[in-house]
Amino acid sequence: MKKLIAMATLFFASILTYACKDGGKPAQQIESQDSLQAKGEVTVMNKELFIAEVFDYEKSQEWKYKGDKPAIIDLYADWCGPCRMTAPIMKELAKEYAGQIVIYKVNVDKEKELAALFNATSIPLFVFIPINETPQLFRGAADKATYKKVIEEFLLKKKEEASQQPMPSL
Repeated sequence: MKKLIAMATLFFASILTYACKDGGKPAQQIESQDSLQAKGEVTVMNKELFIAEVFDYEKSQEWKYKGDKPAIIDLYADWCGPCRMTAPIMKELAKEYAGQIVIYKVNVDKEKELAALFNATSIPLFVFIPINETPQLFRGAADKATYKKVIEEFLLKKKEEASQQPMPSL
C-alpha cells in the first residue's frame, strides 16, 4: 500500500512539475506576434490581442486602428465548410504579403464578444482594415484572386485610382 501511495505521489508531482514548466506550452499561441507575422503566418486572435493590437473598444467608441500595417481578420468556426476552404488561402496570402499586411483569425465559438462586435451572424466573415480608414466587411467565401485584388487595391492602395474608390465589390 505504501508503494502505491508513493508511486501516486511521484506521478502527480511529475505532472505538476511538467505543467508548471513550459512542458504544456499553451503560451505558444501568444508566441511572439511579431515573429509569426514576420514568418508570414496567420495569427490566432483573442479578445486581449484584439484590444492590444487592433482596437480597444472598451475605452473608445470611435474606431482607431492601432496597427502599423493593414490587416485582415478572418472570423470562422471549425465546423464551417466555407471557413475550412478559405483557411489555406489566408495562409498563402499571409506568406505572400509577409511584412506588408497582418492576417488574424478569430474562432467565433471561442470569442463570442469579438463575433458580436462585428455582428458575425454568418461566417466566414472577413474584416479588411486599411491604415487610417474605416474597416470593410465581406461575408462569405471567395477565391484567392478576389482576396488578392482587395489586398492590392483596398489595403495596399497599389492602383493610383484605388485611393479615391471604395473597396472593390466582392
